[in-house]
Amino acid sequence: MHKVASERVHEISKEFADGFEFLEDYPKSVTFFGANQFKEDNPYYISARTLASRLVKELGYSIVSGGGPGIMEAASRGAFEAGGNSLGLLIKLPHEQVVNEYITKSFSAYYFFVRKVCLSFSAEAFIFYPGGFGTLDEFFEILTLIQTRKITHTPLICVGSEYWNKLKRFMKKEILSRGAISEDELKLFHLVDDHDKVFDIIKNAQDILSDQI
Repeated sequence: MHKVASERVHEISKEFADGFEFLEDYPKSVTFFGANQFKEDNPYYISARTLASRLVKELGYSIVSGGGPGIMEAASRGAFEAGGNSLGLLIKLPHEQVVNEYITKSFSAYYFFVRKVCLSFSAEAFIFYPGGFGTLDEFFEILTLIQTRKITHTPLICVGSEYWNKLKRFMKKEILSRGAISEDELKLFHLVDDHDKVFDIIKNAQDILSDQI
């Protein structure tokens, strides 16, 4: 049993090291999250594609996603079409993962938790579009890391206010009202639809970080 556990720990450690080594080549990046069902005519897809393209062209960011369809494809496509780095953090599955065609470089993880850590590692901003259970899982995990100061000066930006406002209202009514979170903790994420405001949030966060270095 001990031998099996040691081998598993070694495998996990190596996969983390390989993932971090992959990301080290792209120190300036923004990570996108969102539903994988959206097609190219969906307004959220169009928004994510445009935003990713602008982040590449105007701020020189690499774009990171899970490498699949939907919002992940939109972000990858925007980066690819802008001539930038479109990075896919993939997962090895019994049946082949659907990978979008706009990935320029990729890393494949066996363990889901390794992939999740890599998606949050070294990003200078997290961009969330509406999605399902997986998107919300990532949202609350990263929000908790920000709340507990395991991640600092990295803005969590939610695009699609008609979706995210409903979640925020739930937080106020059911969580804040019971004293499970504070009013200030509702300010740990930004609800934004205007791409220019997204840029302002990212720039301000990096200015604060630069001043503290």
